Amino acid sequence: MDISARQDEVAATGGRRRESEEVRRQQLIEATIDSLAEIGFNASTLAQIAGRAGVSPGLVAHYFGDKDGLLEATLRFLAARVARGTALRLAAAASPRERVEAVIEANLAPEEFGKPSSSVWLAFWGQALHSERLRRVQKVYQSRMRSNLRHALRPLVREEDADRAAIAVAAIIDGLWLRSTLSATGETDSTSARAIATAFVDAQIAASPRTSVIGAPVVRRASHFETVNPATGEMLAEIAIDGEAEIEAAVAAARQGQKAWSAMTGAERGRVLKRVADILRSRNDELARLETLDTGKPIQETSVVDVLSGADCIDYYAGLAATLSGEHVDLGPGAFGYTRREPLGVVAGIGAWNYPLQIACWKSAPALACGNAMIFKPAELTPLTAVKLAEIMREAGVPDGVFQVVQGFAETGRLLTRHPDIAKVSLTGEVGTGKKVMADASATLKQVTLELGGKSPLIVFEDADLDDAVSGALLANFYSAGEVCSNGTRVFVHESVRPAFLEKLVARVEKMVIGDPLDPATQVGALISPSHMEKVLSYIARGRAGGAKLLTGGYQVTEGGLARGCFVAPTVFDDCRDDMAIVREEIFGPVMAVLSFEDEAEVVSRANDTRFGLAAGVFTRDLARGHRVIARLEAGTCWINHYNVTPIELPFGGVKQSGLGRENGKAAIEHYTQLKSVYVNLGSVEAPY
Repeated sequence: MDISARQDEVAATGGRRRESEEVRRQQLIEATIDSLAEIGFNASTLAQIAGRAGVSPGLVAHYFGDKDGLLEATLRFLAARVARGTALRLAAAASPRERVEAVIEANLAPEEFGKPSSSVWLAFWGQALHSERLRRVQKVYQSRMRSNLRHALRPLVREEDADRAAIAVAAIIDGLWLRSTLSATGETDSTSARAIATAFVDAQIAASPRTSVIGAPVVRRASHFETVNPATGEMLAEIAIDGEAEIEAAVAAARQGQKAWSAMTGAERGRVLKRVADILRSRNDELARLETLDTGKPIQETSVVDVLSGADCIDYYAGLAATLSGEHVDLGPGAFGYTRREPLGVVAGIGAWNYPLQIACWKSAPALACGNAMIFKPAELTPLTAVKLAEIMREAGVPDGVFQVVQGFAETGRLLTRHPDIAKVSLTGEVGTGKKVMADASATLKQVTLELGGKSPLIVFEDADLDDAVSGALLANFYSAGEVCSNGTRVFVHESVRPAFLEKLVARVEKMVIGDPLDPATQVGALISPSHMEKVLSYIARGRAGGAKLLTGGYQVTEGGLARGCFVAPTVFDDCRDDMAIVREEIFGPVMAVLSFEDEAEVVSRANDTRFGLAAGVFTRDLARGHRVIARLEAGTCWINHYNVTPIELPFGGVKQSGLGRENGKAAIEHYTQLKSVYVNLGSVEAPY
């Protein structure tokens, strides 16, 4: 062997050794976190942590010196995790107000606010009073939070108040976390804590508005934001943000257009909507490509689902438009009554980023068929195809103002949800956003429909066709890289067939093609953003640390020119428990948790043990059992021997905290119309006066 070859071998060996040591250090840190969460600070000795990690105490001492060194490294790891989450959110923020929100969301995120993480943080903060090493880490952590808040608040409040406001907001964040951690009643969760902190920030800004030299309020938002291709990191477009003036103009135009639109017969409206559907189909390839660029989803999905399913929806309601009617009520020889089904007026739709065009169609089609006007706000991460839908609507003959698209962040959405002239809001989004929309709508008693998140069960019984069940599980977890609200990410498999199921599942998962979303061969594309990818990876880390067995995947994919994108390999965990975070919390990424069961009553009870209730699936050859189990599952949308197929003719929606109301089917008509009762007297009027 020549010298250069020997040097290469030594370098490679050293690199592998360093990588192995880093993995071992990380395993020990994760064991420390688990120990602190379960048995507390004092009981977590070096020997106990070493035993948990399956190594000797001497090896722990080798890496960290002593217990204080191990604890310091663990605290630095936790602080760095929050710092990474903050940095990712700050990078995506388009305005000072969004940057403040980024700091709040990072520090009160579910992964930090959950009981295990909170108990670990509390243990450290309590010991920082007695340890200089821990106190230094704490000081850096708190200084970084105040600095981020101060920088974000300076354009929003008077210069002399920026530091005071930053300290106050930081104190609120710490206080919310501490109170929830110490409370035995679970007073707040992550979502409500963030809402409280956000309201406090709004009050701070209102109490100290920053003014220009001439005394006019400074605009507290950026005028534009960028939308980025999540597969490459390249900017696709710069989008203007709509503020109060733009929303007022949109509402005025909608009111005007709705008068003409509702005066048309249902058949006339149906013909216009039919033209919209036809144009969508004719432009399928162009729109699918744009959807792929904006979402990171594979072109093999967007070209056959996203655009065409939207066209199918508009077609369906175009056909229903002429059938809308009330009923005649016989009230005897002296009177009769009838009902009129009338439009609500101006309604608002707020979309999610996983199916931008489809969701815009799902909301606008029934709204317009019923004679309403809709103002639609797409998610800021995927703003492009809704604009194209608006262009197609105008081309097809939809009157001006009847379908409009506004762009922006939460502030723009709130201008819609709080507007007194908007009669109804339809949201697709997360539970926390749904609660905010309901709160805003209550001030004017708006009607609300909410299609929110889920943590849905998929149950595979021992008599199931395993090949079909595996196909269903793949559709329920990895379609659109797992970014589907109805996904069946809790896969309950009967113990007698679990080994065979897992063998077939892993073999098919490992053949899935991860790559450029524009390549027709690609089956798994990019996640929507760096911050979302970081969230998904953090859940994978929690799954491993919590004792779940990783069967495949579990890492960011960077080879093959994918390093600039947000790609995560499809991940399967086995040996999962019902109390694990990866089992209880919505991840919205390509992460499947497989759980074992032995009894029908047992699995139904476990499947229902969740605050969500969006969807559920059952695989069995015994159709009597299939119907029986589905009837007992607390979910709004269910499948027997299939998963995630959503024909327009069937209503779609959830129960519990997965939403209110239904999209699609005839049920949606109820949410976009109001009934007027009319009594008609045929005789004289008798009065006792």
